[in-house]
Amino acid sequence: MTPANRLLALLPATDRGRLERHLERIPLTYRQSLYRARQPLDFVYFIETGVGSLVNTMRNGAAAEVGTIGNEGIVGLPLLLGDDRAPTSVYVQVPGQGLRMTATLFSAELARSASMRTVMLRYAHALFNQVAQSAACNHFHSLEQRCCRWMLMTHDRMKTDEFLLTQEFLAMMLGVQRTGVSAAAGKLQRRGLIRYSRGIVNILDRRGLRERSCECYGVSKREFDRLLGSPPAHAAQAREVKPRGRRIVRV
Repeated sequence: MTPANRLLALLPATDRGRLERHLERIPLTYRQSLYRARQPLDFVYFIETGVGSLVNTMRNGAAAEVGTIGNEGIVGLPLLLGDDRAPTSVYVQVPGQGLRMTATLFSAELARSASMRTVMLRYAHALFNQVAQSAACNHFHSLEQRCCRWMLMTHDRMKTDEFLLTQEFLAMMLGVQRTGVSAAAGKLQRRGLIRYSRGIVNILDRRGLRERSCECYGVSKREFDRLLGSPPAHAAQAREVKPRGRRIVRV
């Protein structure tokens, strides 16, 4: 059976088999801390469903999301780069489930296998590209376009059209106040693209979201697919009908 985590699926069978002996399936609950800034990493996590939020917190307590991790990757990348801690924290933004193993065992398995290190470094490159694209997106594109982008990215990582995405986390993702999130989500809801109530998003028109999103969603997705292989579309994505013409959204 193909693993739900794309990174595990990309590993050679021998590497994956060694990791699977140590992996424990766990629920990922809303706001659960997966690791804290400047603290040693105890575990690594392979997300199967749900989304982890990479958060940078300022001295005054203000926090901003700088990246997201879903079923395409691993939470615990500092270990791959020769460190056991990071200046950022990771929290569960969208609940789901995943697999975890101790950081000590992961580091030992990583040291044994050049092929495993190659796969993990490809993911590190993909995540760096996502963070860089997000920085440019925040500078150039409208709030509505960025909101569509994040909803599409979250939808890609879930197996249903409905998922938890609170205004608090959406505001952190977009770098705006909650009032801005309410206005952007309300506009998308009035257009019939989503239904959003009490932090629950229901994707009604994925094609419409793609048409109103900026170019950054497609750029990031193509980079992940290039580096990690194209994942099979889940039922929600399979219902999407590609538009006949190319729509250009002016910013």
